[in-house]
Formats: sequence, structure tokens, C-alpha cells
Amino acid sequence: MKAAIPPDDAQRLATLRGYDIMDSPPEQAYDDLVLLAASICQVPMAQVSLVGENRQWFKSKLGVEAAETTRDIAFCAHTILHADRIFEVQDAHADQRFVGSPLVTGAPHIRFYAGAPLVAPDGHSLGAMCVMDRVPRTLTTEQKNSLQALSRTAVAQLELRRRSAELAKLITKHQLSEEKMSVAEKEGSRLLVIAEKIAPGAPQRPRR
Repeated sequence: MKAAIPPDDAQRLATLRGYDIMDSPPEQAYDDLVLLAASICQVPMAQVSLVGENRQWFKSKLGVEAAETTRDIAFCAHTILHADRIFEVQDAHADQRFVGSPLVTGAPHIRFYAGAPLVAPDGHSLGAMCVMDRVPRTLTTEQKNSLQALSRTAVAQLELRRRSAELAKLITKHQLSEEKMSVAEKEGSRLLVIAEKIAPGAPQRPRR
């Protein structure tokens, strides 16, 4: 069953675009989180998934070949509907929403799924920190708490990444401004020298 579209999806997508994360190169910080999630939950598959307008894209993945899927078949598209809790499917073969999914009937043959939403500071769910298995199971309370902690860490990493990019832009802008000022000062000094040659004794601009 295709997941419903959140009523705030336009704003949610705008928040996601603000991170400039989709289709970005792999980063160790996210790979480490995925590795931890799989280890803690004792599953062979884990992902940091981001749900775009028409697709879900994996910033990091373990045990999965595909880099993305369409949104209409994404388990994570259901996860983003519940910002306050983990979305868990204990056995996809016994769940009418997913029993016919190509992700269940074909690779990667998902039977179990659990996703903790990646909730941005503005409250929008961008995707999920999710774990999967090829056999039915359920997470313990401790595993669920850990998965939620990892999802918050992934969002903190997104925020750090975004702020670092903003800072780099500000530094570049400041450097360019200083370069322009330097060029302007040099040109002003050159014109004053020319003016002095043409009209000796003309007032000169104080030099710094």
C-alpha cells in the first residue's frame, strides 16, 4: 500500500532541499551510524534514507545494493508520517500493506523493517534511520531507544554539514569583499599619483 502524502510535504521537501544532501558523495560519519544501527539491532541491512518528492535516496547503506527506490514502494515513506515514534513491520509477509511490495517479493527480500524518523529542528521528517532483515523479528525496547538516538545523531550531522557549508560561503564572500577593497584602494592610490603629477600640490587622500 502506497504511503499517504503528509499535508506539510511541500514544506518538508523545502527543508530537505535546504540541506543540499541528496545525491551527495558518501561520508564516513553516516556510514558509521549505519554500521552501529545494524550491529545494535543485529540485522544484516541498515540505511540512512532520505525521502524526496518521488524517490527515497540512501545517504548510507549496508547490505543493500540499490542506491535509491521510488517513493511509492518505500517503507520509509510510511516512517515519515510518524515523527514521534518508530515505524515497525515485524513480518512483511503478514502485512497487507507490504506483502506484494517488490522490495518484499524481490531483492532485498525484506521481511522485517524498523525506521526511526529523521526529524529536523523545524519538526519535519526528512527520512529514516532504518534497519531490515530477511526474517521476521521485533526490536527490544533498548534497540528501539538506540535506533532513535542514532536518528537524532544523523540529524545533528545534517545540521553540522549545513552550517559548515554556510560558514564556508560566508568566509568566501568575506575574502572576495576584501580582495575587491584591496583592488579599489590600489586603483585609488594610482589615480592620486596621476593627479599629483598633473596638478602638483593637489590634496591627497590620507593613506592607511
